[in-house]
Amino acid sequence: MTDATQSAARWRAGMLAATLIAGGGGYYLGQRGGDTLPATTTSADGREVLYYYDPMFPQQKFDKPGKSPFMDMQLVPKHADEGAGASGASAGVSIDPSAMQNLGIRIVAAKVGSLAATFNVAGNIDFNERDVAIIQARSGGFVTRVYARAPGDVVRAGAPIADLQLPEWGGAQTEFLSVKQLGLSDLTAAARQRLRLMGMSDGLIASVERTGRTNGTMTITSPISGVIQTLEARVGVTLAQGQTLAQVTGIGTVWLNAAVPEAQAGAVRVGQSATATLTAFPGETFGGRIIAILPTTQADSRTLTVRIELTNRGGRLRPGMFANVELGGDEKPALLVPSEAVIRTGTRTIVMLAMGDGRYHPAEVRTGREGGGQTEILGGLAVGEKVVASGQFLIDSEASLTGIEVRALGGVK
Repeated sequence: MTDATQSAARWRAGMLAATLIAGGGGYYLGQRGGDTLPATTTSADGREVLYYYDPMFPQQKFDKPGKSPFMDMQLVPKHADEGAGASGASAGVSIDPSAMQNLGIRIVAAKVGSLAATFNVAGNIDFNERDVAIIQARSGGFVTRVYARAPGDVVRAGAPIADLQLPEWGGAQTEFLSVKQLGLSDLTAAARQRLRLMGMSDGLIASVERTGRTNGTMTITSPISGVIQTLEARVGVTLAQGQTLAQVTGIGTVWLNAAVPEAQAGAVRVGQSATATLTAFPGETFGGRIIAILPTTQADSRTLTVRIELTNRGGRLRPGMFANVELGGDEKPALLVPSEAVIRTGTRTIVMLAMGDGRYHPAEVRTGREGGGQTEILGGLAVGEKVVASGQFLIDSEASLTGIEVRALGGVK
């Protein structure tokens, strides 16, 4: 090989090596492009843009604007003046106004309004245990007749239950007639009073006094209208004095036992109004008031029982029926924001403040009652401050990634 040929070969080998080195370096720089982005650019308002990102996937960065490969939305610019740390904490998250519509961001102002302390709970209809009549035998004897009655029957006041034969009554009536024949008014009055104490009615005593004949048969009746709960009277049964023959529970009023969560125990009180709706009567409402709050809490469900008394016209409300109960109180003025604007993280509650010029900052708040899609703010927010009512989760995610500090409760009184 001549010197010219060797020189040409060495030149071609050098060029090949240079090409390989350049290609390898380009490949290496291409592989590093996702971490080290190109030089910064400027947006239409002259602000320096570091990179672009999808708010749904803020950890993924892009070097130029366009549509997100993840969602059907435009990428959002990250400006250099939105840095984290002390400056970022004061500046907050900045979003280009042109991207607000794509993100679905809606801004509302905190305002004072009226909020009724109403909430819904479940309940069941039960008998009014204060309206109970116990029917007993006033003297010893036995049952001679039982009327067509059974537990569960609905009876009216004065309805006959059973006939009793009471030998003691016959003896006492005989003594009364004998004393009356003596003509001594004081002894006669005392004997008549004894008959009353044995359970005889004035009508029966007058009949014995008028006819001069004893009557030891008594018809026991229901003293109230209601449902027969128990019936122990049977033909031929021997009775002892004070033995219970029947128990009747009134149905003119019923109880509605509502299960109120322990966390809302402070929102109920005796005398508070309540409204019930039942699936058995669609379109109807039944009003009542709380008459008692039971002193114990159900350990399994962490609820307490609130007792509501309802008028039962026509006996339509039957024990065991399920009801949806709305417990309400007087409307009170409160600082309100939409409930959807409130973010509960599990450790604290925050809202996203709209600072103006497309900037947003998280602020911790203390909440109170809820109702009608509104939440009461007890602290951390002032009247007129604007909060994000929709799209706030995306902004909160960006704030967390950039390390923006949350404004503490003490920031606003």
